[in-house]
Amino acid sequence: MTRASLDKQPHEVAAMFDDVAARYDITNDVLSLGQTRLWRRAVARAVDARPGERVLDLAAGTGTSSQPFVAAGAYTVPCDFSLGMLKEGKKRLPWMPFTAGDATRLPFRDGVFDAVTISFGLRNVHDTDDALRELHRVTAPGGRIVICEFSHPTWAPFRTVYTEYLMRALPPVARAVSSSPDAYVYLAESIRAWPDQPALARHLQQAGWEKVAWRDLTGGVVALHRGVRT
Repeated sequence: MTRASLDKQPHEVAAMFDDVAARYDITNDVLSLGQTRLWRRAVARAVDARPGERVLDLAAGTGTSSQPFVAAGAYTVPCDFSLGMLKEGKKRLPWMPFTAGDATRLPFRDGVFDAVTISFGLRNVHDTDDALRELHRVTAPGGRIVICEFSHPTWAPFRTVYTEYLMRALPPVARAVSSSPDAYVYLAESIRAWPDQPALARHLQQAGWEKVAWRDLTGGVVALHRGVRT
């Protein structure tokens, strides 16, 4: 699966992530020029997990993104639909409650989480709107959502350079460091096809989230969207 599509087939995307699971975290660090760690810290601050809270970390992969919430004292559920990612995460962090789940049909009761978050995963879900509604369903009243996703740089000259990096530089770098470079060609194309910041905010509002806002990171390469369930 090497072409981005808005009609993504879940089994194909899951298989793609199964293939890259073992070297996923280190590959991301290389391809992002070390920015992933800064973005994770921004997500942790935005989620602001507190002791005793329940946090759902969707598209958690190997669980790296979940660890700051655990460190803050929250009961954290890392959830992903890639069994390869979950197996790799369980090897590294056997004490974490890794859970297999499809973002459009989450295996949780209504209103059980105080915060839900997804980093660099919403773009790969078969139906974005269904996923946002499901996250709304499993969030308790007063709970919050934080989405960290690749977006569109706000400065036009930088946007051009960034697009060139995605389509020209990223594939050869991925071939050097990744176990499945074709997956990263797909990821680059899916980033280009993804809605911009205001459009994603509208999707959140249409799914029932209120007080929707976003903040650009790294000049809009990544955007942090937030909302509240009232």
